[in-house]
Amino acid sequence: MTTIAAALLMTTATLAQGFDNLPDPIADDNKVIDNTPDSIAKALMSRPAPGSTRKGSNPVLFLIGNSTMRNGTLGNGNNGQWGWGYFFPKYFDAEKITVENQALGGMSTRTFYTDLWPAIRQELKPGDWVIVSIGHNDNGEFFDQKRARAVIPGVDMDTCYIGFNQRTQRQDTAYSYGRYLHQYISEIRQKGAHPILMSLTPRNAYDEKGRIVRKPQTEWAAYIAATEGVPFVDLNDISGKELDSFSRWKVDYHFLGDKIHTSKFGAEMNAHSAYLGIVQSNNPQLKALMKFMPIPNKTIWNVDRLSGKPVVWFTGDSTVKNADNDEDGMWGWASQASTVFDESKIQLVNAARAGRSTRSFIREGLWDAVYQALKPGDFVTIQFGHNDICPITDQKARGVIPGTKDTLHVFKMDNGTYEVVYSFGWYLKKMIDDCREKGATPILVSLTPRNEWPGGKVERRDDTYGRWYREVVEQTGVAFIDMHNISADFLDKKFAVKSLPADKEKAREKVAAIKEKAGNKYFKKDHTHTSKLGAQMNAQSFAKGLRQIGSPLANYLK
Repeated sequence: MTTIAAALLMTTATLAQGFDNLPDPIADDNKVIDNTPDSIAKALMSRPAPGSTRKGSNPVLFLIGNSTMRNGTLGNGNNGQWGWGYFFPKYFDAEKITVENQALGGMSTRTFYTDLWPAIRQELKPGDWVIVSIGHNDNGEFFDQKRARAVIPGVDMDTCYIGFNQRTQRQDTAYSYGRYLHQYISEIRQKGAHPILMSLTPRNAYDEKGRIVRKPQTEWAAYIAATEGVPFVDLNDISGKELDSFSRWKVDYHFLGDKIHTSKFGAEMNAHSAYLGIVQSNNPQLKALMKFMPIPNKTIWNVDRLSGKPVVWFTGDSTVKNADNDEDGMWGWASQASTVFDESKIQLVNAARAGRSTRSFIREGLWDAVYQALKPGDFVTIQFGHNDICPITDQKARGVIPGTKDTLHVFKMDNGTYEVVYSFGWYLKKMIDDCREKGATPILVSLTPRNEWPGGKVERRDDTYGRWYREVVEQTGVAFIDMHNISADFLDKKFAVKSLPADKEKAREKVAAIKEKAGNKYFKKDHTHTSKLGAQMNAQSFAKGLRQIGSPLANYLK
């Protein structure tokens, strides 16, 4: 095939089959873009040397891919984007096999084969495994001086003589997508290692039926796998089906910066899909790999549903669940939910955790444990705020961005890791959306009032949290219980004064007296945590709020 003919073929073929041709991703912390040759030297230094992670005679699982598998120059999330290869090792026993992510952003099937594969191939040992999932960058220009990464679409054994490659400064020939996969498989086997082909990760795009687009490379990789007799995992379809079950809003936050590169949420989903594709495969060749894959530790609330009763889940911080065992100690109000609910009709599950914010409750997997256990007909109360406006980057990493806009920022934590932090409202909306996805009813609950008495009346935080809660209600239509003001009204009736003395010192003394009196009865140890009686008061406020809004959950009250 002549060079000119090949160029014409590529122009029409790429338009027809539509490779992703990844755009430049977000600049990372080092101000380096991951898919240009300028970054390759630095990226190679940050990746492990091929085979260097091997422990003794243990096998190594090598990952071959691009930025969807390993994102950013350092691959550590400092640009907010993550590749799924970062999270894949958790599915393997590190004492028996190491997972070595050799992917690099910007690589095509062709450029990875010419630039990076030789060093990996040299370190392959009998018994090793190699996952090949690459192809997002396989279109473009054959003659591009910067990248020159295009391949011929399809599985035919086509050849395109390029001539002098300006990028590599040598003579070059390009082959079809299928032929490159054949080459990888052949050379892996020559080393006594085991090849696995995986289709590409899905992108944030929909077909005419409203489903996530399935890429044509899937069929090509499946065909090559079948003809070569190697295991094939349809990562594109497994993750695609997961995304199809989500709302469009949820799909969007599984990506970051564009329609292809994933956030941590998306990368973790793709890693789990890759895991499922292996352990659920009927291919006997994968049984040997499964021996290195213990059942992952995943915390899911175990609820006895034999009674047939619906479940009401309480999520939040220490004001919802505390030690809850010392009569003279601190109590969370959900521990006293039995004082207002008829437990013969409904099951109460207190899943709150002291010290958590919306952000840390989600990051630590506490929310996911609830989400995975939800069933249609369940109710979920969502109440956070006391810990949300804390430092963002400190050891506890609880702080969020104030407000309710879908805003985010990449922060470097004090421990050197990176995390994308969202707004207070965004985290609430995520939990609300997750509940609805599962057929459960979310109920947003405003935070409990504190034992603070400015002006002789209990503190109201309606200009901050109160406003944010109401904005989320406006944006989502979620049921809302304003416990903050219901309980505050109760406390004001008990302890507030119409006015304070004009003398400032006497006014301070009066406020201190009110605070002490209220604290002795309804609070314990500080201005935030409640006594058992205070917890019961807040539970009563919740019940009152349910009746006020006509919530179906009110049918289960005493």
